[in-house]
Parts: sequence; structure tokens; C-alpha cells
Amino acid sequence: MNNTATNNTTCPTVRKQIGKTTYIVRVHFSQTAKETMADKIKRMLREEVRKM
Repeated sequence: MNNTATNNTTCPTVRKQIGKTTYIVRVHFSQTAKETMADKIKRMLREEVRKM
């Protein structure tokens, strides 16, 4: 499966090889996000603790 981005903008990429498979993850950030990354992590942690 070869999926390529249709735009030519560069984005941060993480490449990880596990066995004979190489995973490529491209990171993008929403320009219209309402919360910071720190806020999102805190929210996710609160939800995880609440489920326990």
C-alpha cells in the first residue's frame, strides 16, 4: 500500500522499522485547534484515571 500526500508541504515524519515492516508516520497539527497539546494530554490522563 503506497499512499502519498497530495500537497507538497513538508511535515514532521517518524520512521520505525519493526521486523521487515517499516512504518512511516506523518504528523500534522490543526490550525483551528481549541486546546494546546499540554491541555489535550491532561484531558486524556483525567479521562483514563476516571475510567479506572
